[in-house]
Amino acid sequence: MLKDQDRIFTNLYGMNDRSLAGAQKRGHWDGTAGIMANGRDWIIDQMKASGLRGRGGAGFPTGLKWSFMPKESDGRPAYLVINADESEPATCKDREIMRHDPHTLVEGALIAGFAMGACAAYIYIRGEYIREREALQAAIDEAYDAGLIGRNACKSGYDFDVYLHHGAGAYICGEETALLESLEGKKGMPRMKPPFPAGAGLYGCPTTVNNVESIAVVPTILRRGAEWFSSFGRPNNVGTKLFALTGHVNTPCVFEDSMSMPVRELIERHGGGIRGGWDNLKAIIPGGASCPILPKDALDGAIMDFDWMRENKSSFGTGCMIIMDNSVDVIKAVWRLASFFKHESCGQCTPCREGTGWMMRVMDRLVTGDAEIEEIDMLLDVTKQVEGHTICALGDAAAWPIQGLIRHYREEIEDRIKAKKTGRMGAMAAE
Repeated sequence: MLKDQDRIFTNLYGMNDRSLAGAQKRGHWDGTAGIMANGRDWIIDQMKASGLRGRGGAGFPTGLKWSFMPKESDGRPAYLVINADESEPATCKDREIMRHDPHTLVEGALIAGFAMGACAAYIYIRGEYIREREALQAAIDEAYDAGLIGRNACKSGYDFDVYLHHGAGAYICGEETALLESLEGKKGMPRMKPPFPAGAGLYGCPTTVNNVESIAVVPTILRRGAEWFSSFGRPNNVGTKLFALTGHVNTPCVFEDSMSMPVRELIERHGGGIRGGWDNLKAIIPGGASCPILPKDALDGAIMDFDWMRENKSSFGTGCMIIMDNSVDVIKAVWRLASFFKHESCGQCTPCREGTGWMMRVMDRLVTGDAEIEEIDMLLDVTKQVEGHTICALGDAAAWPIQGLIRHYREEIEDRIKAKKTGRMGAMAAE
């Protein structure tokens, strides 16, 4: 259990003042110029030593990502782009940072931008986040007025601008290269890689794209030291993290805790337990809609971190968990996700454009039981043809929930098909 003094986000619930004065009272913007005076290499080395992995879902080591930026400028400006397009269903952690603790993000942007030699940060915020944009823009304005960003930021001799850009509410713009296309005023469609953004990103210049939480934790890590941050969690899965619980728990919430906590402990301590008790749990989706589903019997000894979830054929994702009890029609739940991904596909790659619609139409029939038994394996086969064959990960995200459903709930799907044909309910359906 994380102690209060180890929390990075001290105003997560908006109980205190979110203005600059309130943030400074809680220790933010304290000695920022001193941190920058240690130099770019020191900051990047500290971030590598801290073991911070990206908090946007992929879990790529943050310090390593920063080190890909060119050390010497070739005449092109460099940019930091902050991905605040939090469109993953069930994920609402960055939202709390932006509306209640926005100065953590603005200060983090300055330090991260300095470490990478960027002249500006662009924060790309989700189209539906209206109040969050207002709170964040107010924080940026306050920081400018106080001389903390802009010309000679924090009297460090470094010039750094922060721009807030409002998206138009497209899920695909959460993918880093589609986000860059959208920022440039084009259609939000992912780019082929290479070139990677560190070589040619925004406007063809060196760019790093980071998640909101990845940037907002930076100042605190540098103040308290890399060893402090890496003391939480298991090796390779360290630090504190914002988690969320949604669905059939007694107290849905967003909270900060250490990595590598047991799944059951997170649910019972923060979520007040499963509605109707632990035995009423049916399944969880660990980190947002694109992660494969895990049934209750796979959760004995489950640990909430990147490695455990990957080893158990799921994904840690954003750390925002969807909890389903036995009242849920799990086939219908996955069908709903399939229809979401079909709707949000940008249509650039044929496997994703055609495959997401195809998978959803088969799921339509599985929900009602009107399919044939052979279609289950045919559907699984199609998910394998989509997965890994697209420019971005949306094809994978559409395939994984369906693969998880077939892996763990094949009997339930077969029962429904048989019941429809014979009119008799199978043992699984009768439970």
